Amino acid sequence: MIILAFPDYLSQAQRLASRLNAELAEVTVHHFPDSESFVQLPPSLPEHVIVCRSLNQPNDKLIELLLCASTARELGVKRLTLVAPYLSYMRQDFANQPGVAVSQRIIGKMLAGLFDDVLTVDPHLHRIASLDQAIPIKNAISLTAADEIGCFLARQLDYAVLLGPDSESEQWVARIAQQIGFDYAIAHKERLGDKHVEMTLPAKDYANKPVVIVDDMASTGRTLTKAARLLQAAGAGDIYVAVTHPLFCSDAEAHILEAGIKAIWSTDSIDHPTSCINLDALLADAVKAIV
Repeated sequence: MIILAFPDYLSQAQRLASRLNAELAEVTVHHFPDSESFVQLPPSLPEHVIVCRSLNQPNDKLIELLLCASTARELGVKRLTLVAPYLSYMRQDFANQPGVAVSQRIIGKMLAGLFDDVLTVDPHLHRIASLDQAIPIKNAISLTAADEIGCFLARQLDYAVLLGPDSESEQWVARIAQQIGFDYAIAHKERLGDKHVEMTLPAKDYANKPVVIVDDMASTGRTLTKAARLLQAAGAGDIYVAVTHPLFCSDAEAHILEAGIKAIWSTDSIDHPTSCINLDALLADAVKAIV
């Protein structure tokens, strides 16, 4: 077994390789002036290869993943495992208007055609029960970073109220709260556009209490910003953010910090200055369970 790492996920892949006591090789990637990608693998590969790459900013990455997987098969690889802690294109999971491409299903079928196993963390699965409904293979494995986030929060704070910004976040927030003995609450959110959300907090005493807003991803940051401002109006003490996937598109991080957030903590599913919760132990255990 060997781990193939793309440059943008190299440090995380190195930690995973160390956990698995596995050899690691880096995939060579070059972008030509016309934006086409050059991809080169080691010329000799074992029968089982684990490809590591998170799929944020996905369009180039998906093409490079296609080139990588196809070349690995040509080199004789029998089993290909994808470790993609952030899995893109999972949000468009139904055709809300005629003619809309259901990207979750389309990209899922593409990955199923390339890989024997796909492991990811906290994917956006809000209308389907399991990952294999999107990626139709036996080992389509959805992990959660909730326990890793919970352990981290317990080291940072003696107590806090955990706030989920919407009903979709309750699955993570409730699990973390139960794990570390913190209180939690779930807000009601209505999204009116990419950067426009309305939100109401549940009735609770937030006065002078530390609060951690917990969500699966920070994209535009508007949801987290709205929650922070409502908490400030409710008299909360220090406000923190803990997220699995730090996408932070455009001005998102600055927007969140301007709302009075004391600290942002995220996992290393994506390289970002806020990444301080490592997922290598979680991913290594999942790989060991299937090999």
